[in-house]
Amino acid sequence: MWHFLHGPYPDTHFGPKACVLPNPTSVMHIQDPASQRLTWSKPPLNVLVIRKIRDETLLEPFKELCRFLVEEKHLMVYVEKKVVDDGSLMTDDSFSAIRNQLCTFREGYDDISDCIDLIICLGGDGTLLYASSLFQGSVPPVMAFHLGSLGFLAPFKFESFKTEVDKVFEGNAAIILRSRLKVKVVKGMFQRNEQLFSTQENGIAPHNHINNEAGKITLQLQVLNEVVVDRGPSSYLSDVDLYLDGRLITSVQGDGVIVSTPTGSTAYAGAAGASMIHPNVPAIMVTPICPHSLSFRPIVVPAGVELMITLSPDARNTAWVSFDGRKRQEIQHGDSIKITTSCFPVPSICCHDLVYDWFDSLAQCLHWNIRKKQTRLTDASDSSETDN
Repeated sequence: MWHFLHGPYPDTHFGPKACVLPNPTSVMHIQDPASQRLTWSKPPLNVLVIRKIRDETLLEPFKELCRFLVEEKHLMVYVEKKVVDDGSLMTDDSFSAIRNQLCTFREGYDDISDCIDLIICLGGDGTLLYASSLFQGSVPPVMAFHLGSLGFLAPFKFESFKTEVDKVFEGNAAIILRSRLKVKVVKGMFQRNEQLFSTQENGIAPHNHINNEAGKITLQLQVLNEVVVDRGPSSYLSDVDLYLDGRLITSVQGDGVIVSTPTGSTAYAGAAGASMIHPNVPAIMVTPICPHSLSFRPIVVPAGVELMITLSPDARNTAWVSFDGRKRQEIQHGDSIKITTSCFPVPSICCHDLVYDWFDSLAQCLHWNIRKKQTRLTDASDSSETDN
């Protein structure tokens, strides 16, 4: 029953040139955290730079990084077209030579998943979530610099970016394999016009919509943080049924339910009362949102099981679902949401190591267990003690 204990064995190749160092001592198909080291089969050539948009403070770091990658490292740099078309960049003559050498792409139009060797994110946690959404299969290694508002998933400081990038290119860096959720939403044929075309992006139908033989519309996604099912604008309680490997486990009555990865345990699920779980733990978390039953506590199930969420037959209203805060859409009777562990994790490069980076983020970003310490006692006897 390895499937239920540990889930599918993750793909240890990330993009065309990166992989995890072979580990002959692996036990039960679980990668030893100490051996999760990045190596390159060939030197990386193509780098994707993700920049947080609508933030002018990132303009100079973005230009510095691009100059370094193009002029000093002689790499091919890919950026999103709307980033290059930014007015401040277009009017900067000193950057024009670099700008003309950048390769551009448009989300929803251009597929760059097979040509990127390394991803560098400038911003907050949202940049890493966005980078993950661009790769629905194998994900290249991700190096995230903390230049946003939170930065829980971004361990690197930009002040030393040249040194840090050089270390990553040398290989043998520690990485966290952040598991993702493989999500399939099946909708009835009668919702084709209402749902399929309402989720179009950039003027075209998303490539992850598939029409199957039963006349259904299937949306398939890879999700890094969480899948959220909620009651939407309705004033009624959300009423959905939760299945695990085909068996009805319970009904969720309340504001909704969150199905998250360990990476997502410190996001919406954490705010809803879930435990914080290290990203290396193979698990899926189920967290109710304001449940009507006070005994409905968050639960953790083994990675690899298949969860399914449907509207309960007696539900008074529909539900709404979103994926890492995106592609929000309505779920009606007859629809189903199937969720399991993906075979394609996000290899997030560590600044120090798996343990230190995570606990440092807990302390710095979430202020976990930070309090004033008690003062030490003087040499005098404690007042509760009695002299004999």
